[in-house]
Amino acid sequence: MSDAPLRPPAPIKTPCIKVCVIDGETGLCMGCYRELTEVAAWQKLSDDERARIMTELPTRRSKIRPEKLAMFS
Repeated sequence: MSDAPLRPPAPIKTPCIKVCVIDGETGLCMGCYRELTEVAAWQKLSDDERARIMTELPTRRSKIRPEKLAMFS
C-alpha cells in the first residue's frame, strides 16, 4: 500500500450557469444549451462524452430564438 495521501477526484467540468430553463421548442437548456437527458446524466458520462458535448454547445445556442435568450442576458 502506498503512503501517498489520497486525493479527491478532480471536479467534473460543467457548463451549468444556474439558469435551468428548458426551451420547449428545442429541448435545450437556455443557460448551458444541453439537452435535459445530458444534464441528468452528466455525472455518469465519460470525460470523452462530456468533452464532445462541450464542443457542441456554442453551435447549439443558435437553435434557440434570440428573443428567448434575451430574457437571460
